[in-house]
Amino acid sequence: MKFTLSWLRTHLDTSASLTEITDTLTNIGLELEGVANPAEAFQGFQTAYVVEAAQHPNADRLRACKVDTGSGIISVVCGAPNARTGLKVVLGTPGAVVPANGMVLKIGEIRGVKSEGMMCSTRELGLGEDHEGIIELPEDAPIGMAFAEYAGKNDPVIEIAVTPNRGDALSVRGVARDLAAAGIGTLKPLPSPSFQAGFPSPLGWNTEHPTCQWVLGRVVRGVKNGPSPQWLQDRLTSIGLRPINALVDMTNFFTIDLGRPLHVFDADKVQGGVLTFRPGNGETFAGLNGKDITVRAEDCAIADSSGVVSLAGVVGGESTGCDETTTSVFIECAWFNPVAVALSGRYHGVASDARARFERGIDPALMPAALDMATQCVIDLCGGEASEVAAAGAEPAWQRTATLRFARLASFGGLDVPADDAVAALERLGFTVAARDAASVTVNVPSWRNDVAGGTPLEPFPGLSPEQLASVAAGAAEMEPEADLIEEVLRLCPGGLQAVPAMSLPVDGAVPTATLSPAQLRRGLARRVLAAAGMAECVTFSFMPRDVAALFGDAPELLHLANPIAADLDQMRPTAIATLALAAARNQARGIESAALFEIGPVFHSSHEDGQPLRAAGLRVGQPARHWQGAAAPTALDAKADVLAVLAALGVPMEALSITTDAPGFYHPGQSGCVRQGPKNVLASFGALHPRVAAKLDLSGPAVAFEIHLDAIPEPKRKKKSQPDLAAFQPVRRDYAFVVDAGVQADAVLRAARGAERALIAGVALFDVYQGDKLDAGKKSLAIEVVLQPREKTLTDAEIEAVSAKIVAAVAKACGGVLR
Repeated sequence: MKFTLSWLRTHLDTSASLTEITDTLTNIGLELEGVANPAEAFQGFQTAYVVEAAQHPNADRLRACKVDTGSGIISVVCGAPNARTGLKVVLGTPGAVVPANGMVLKIGEIRGVKSEGMMCSTRELGLGEDHEGIIELPEDAPIGMAFAEYAGKNDPVIEIAVTPNRGDALSVRGVARDLAAAGIGTLKPLPSPSFQAGFPSPLGWNTEHPTCQWVLGRVVRGVKNGPSPQWLQDRLTSIGLRPINALVDMTNFFTIDLGRPLHVFDADKVQGGVLTFRPGNGETFAGLNGKDITVRAEDCAIADSSGVVSLAGVVGGESTGCDETTTSVFIECAWFNPVAVALSGRYHGVASDARARFERGIDPALMPAALDMATQCVIDLCGGEASEVAAAGAEPAWQRTATLRFARLASFGGLDVPADDAVAALERLGFTVAARDAASVTVNVPSWRNDVAGGTPLEPFPGLSPEQLASVAAGAAEMEPEADLIEEVLRLCPGGLQAVPAMSLPVDGAVPTATLSPAQLRRGLARRVLAAAGMAECVTFSFMPRDVAALFGDAPELLHLANPIAADLDQMRPTAIATLALAAARNQARGIESAALFEIGPVFHSSHEDGQPLRAAGLRVGQPARHWQGAAAPTALDAKADVLAVLAALGVPMEALSITTDAPGFYHPGQSGCVRQGPKNVLASFGALHPRVAAKLDLSGPAVAFEIHLDAIPEPKRKKKSQPDLAAFQPVRRDYAFVVDAGVQADAVLRAARGAERALIAGVALFDVYQGDKLDAGKKSLAIEVVLQPREKTLTDAEIEAVSAKIVAAVAKACGGVLR
């Protein structure tokens, strides 16, 4: 909601400063959004007088002028064709910023003649598009006055935020009323019209739609429509509205000034003599917003004998609009159901100042006075003779009461307000006392406060279903009138709402509960690890071509889509590697040969919920970019490293893992594996893609992938916080070289050695593999380092030999290995 300070003062008799007014607005709940003073754009510009305008000695199209600034004579070079002696002008002085282009004025020399300022055109000051010459001020314009003050531009524009329930605050008078109640001045009375109705209205109303419960209208004939006076144009342009003509500008003025939307019909264009409010029937009319509107049965259309001419409360129609040819005008002043207007405006996508006020609820008791004031305004602006009032329907039953218990101001509102002060605050806002005792007061709610005590009753209308009506009624019944009155009293207390003490919500415990589940945390951590490894995250479709899905496993009929979004996306993916491979192939087809992609998402094995596990999949494909230091192509070991890095970050104990060679069939059988924790729990698979799969997908270069089963990773055991486990004794390191069959995996040897004496063995690592002519055929040598960490005492040689014997025996039993 925007308005100027001078506009506010037409309703509020006050001597308060701008700062006092804006601070009070925020304190009483009308939060200040900002203040903009147009005068700031004209700093450094003043009125001046051209004492002499002579031909420039060195330029044919320039004039060398002597200009009186009120404090002295200065030299100004000007190229405007109308620069002449005796002209009153707008002068920009050194340091001023030209509003139109941001140029800073400086003293300079133009063709050898000193120029100490600039005489401005309308466009240069941002006041219009005329730039044929400089501004010519009236002869009686004072010399040396600041231009902003002379032109009336020193009028700050105030913008406030209005909550959805405060429809009355969407008017300058409503804001003035609240400020007066807060002690910032006195509310001025509304003017009394002086016209006399001279003839019966030739146009009438007919209401066949419950949205319009009451409508008033009056014809003013003999009007002469044209541009509105400057004061009205200034009011509208100051808040961003475009002046159109006097009749239309009048309706916009009343919408902002009193919060009372009006509409004007060209009476000569209305056919049949009657305007009817009725349901729409699919008719289309050209709206004043430049768009065609097709009305539905749920909409309240306004029609004459020719058809629909307007959409009630939302937008008028071009066919009956007022223009410069209008000589007879019919003023509409109606009350529309707020919910019906909101539904129609929302459906048709029309946002207007009138709709914003109708859907929040307007003052029904103001209608007769508003129509009279609008009629007087039309006569003052355009002349003419007014008719009697044409009416239909009846005034809505807005009268209601609300009760306030004084003790609730402290227990519910947080401030202990004396009873007399509370009643006085409500009376200043327009409430009247209906009954009072020592503990409470019952007040009559004013007609303009639709938000207090449930607001204006809603009548049934076609726009709402019975269920919606029941919901609205239940919501209205739950509104507590006392809470509304408490808010009104508190915002008018000294300090306003800022004085209400802040209260924290009750806290369940000293430490808040976790916002993310362990599964969500694992997902996020896995994402960070893979991104840190140089991989780019993808979000691909879970759908894919059925023939491609078959390359990565079975394509069960249950996961075949009956109604796919595209013919080639008819199967749910069995693994996320499949959709990543398709994405990499599309990139390679467009010249991006090398890619490292990953995705965290579901895969689909069955239609049941437990058949859609969450996986973290990755793919590295293509030859790396050439580099003088060389760059290795991705291998299965790179995929394995990615898997182990994620598992380690998720807290999986590395010593409990084993690698098996039973990877799925879409991997290369000799360059792949599965990571297991125990014999049955598969945590991941990795390896190079099978050449057949890579060829089918047109993947060039090496392609390695992995898939981590996030749902299969057990949560790490919670450890009690304790001091770091720092041993007091030196560790003992021993090396062993075991000769085993060539088919024995090194991991099996490491696990056997590690389990030989768990109390002393702190670590086991492979550091050498040998296969050669010094060993029998089919044999290899695995050299491992074992770290013994004593806890209670230094180990003796005998104790070390005993542990060594256990290690040799464990490896011999598990792998058939013998010491080399």
